[in-house]
Amino acid sequence: MIEIENLTKTYGGKTAVDDVSFTVRPGRVTGFLGPNGAGKSTTMRLLVGLESATSGHARVNGRPYAEHRAPLSEVGVLLDAKAVHPRRTARAHLAALAATHGIPRSRVQEVVDLTGLGAAADKRVGGFSLGMGQRLGIAAALIGDPHTVVLDEPVNGLDPEGVVWVRHLARYLAAEGRTVFLSSHLMSEMAQTADHLVVIGRGRILADAPIGELLAGERTRTRVRTTDREALRRALREEHAEITEFDDDGALVTGPAPRRIAEAALSAGVLLYELTPQTDTLEDVYMAMTQDEVEYRSGGAPVETTRAPWAGPAARTGDRA
Repeated sequence: MIEIENLTKTYGGKTAVDDVSFTVRPGRVTGFLGPNGAGKSTTMRLLVGLESATSGHARVNGRPYAEHRAPLSEVGVLLDAKAVHPRRTARAHLAALAATHGIPRSRVQEVVDLTGLGAAADKRVGGFSLGMGQRLGIAAALIGDPHTVVLDEPVNGLDPEGVVWVRHLARYLAAEGRTVFLSSHLMSEMAQTADHLVVIGRGRILADAPIGELLAGERTRTRVRTTDREALRRALREEHAEITEFDDDGALVTGPAPRRIAEAALSAGVLLYELTPQTDTLEDVYMAMTQDEVEYRSGGAPVETTRAPWAGPAARTGDRA
């Protein structure tokens, strides 16, 4: 279990993490989301002792990371896949980690196979692609068969098969009762992987809830088309509906359920020739939640709102060294 309690980190006059508290429980995948500069990476670095907190506490299985005698057996961490000597081979890097932590050398081959590094295991890391570097970073995080796994952007640089593999791996580890904490900028992937989400913006927690609860919390939206939008607006006045017009005859109705819209239109004699429920995606919810927390905004056009199944695949073209 990971426990973050009133965690704060300031750099000079800037507060990167501001009184943050949340718990990452075993047996489920907890996703960590937030815009660039929101405090995600700083929080993860504080968790594993790479930064010192200004105040507050970060504990893994009841203790600070630095107090664990065999940290790789307790916590597997991927924060920077490039933090490897470029002239070492992947196998040598993993063997060094195993040797310094009393991990059997046989475990090196196990994680090489698990992460699909076989063809590149004896190549120098300096020649690795971004995707192969990520696979090595995940292998290093798993070398100690840890109870807790912390992965910062684990699918960065992976090809589609690799992305699916990370998803299956995360869910498999959680099913074994381990604590899995990961960040990703891919909303669609997080929606398929995470059971619980922690959202951070400008150093403060914006949401801490099961993913289903976050998605279910949005108001019902329905796309309709009618020959008389003003008549429809009058018919839905008592339903406290919000109506946003688009095209010549289309409207997005927020509030009442589709059936209630149809009943109100029928009673008022308003013809509807489209009635389509709109389902919010995780990206929709995330963008609405963080729209005021983005530190840097881009200009331009607006954006419309048989191994085990988790075993690592052999590297594809996009992941090759």
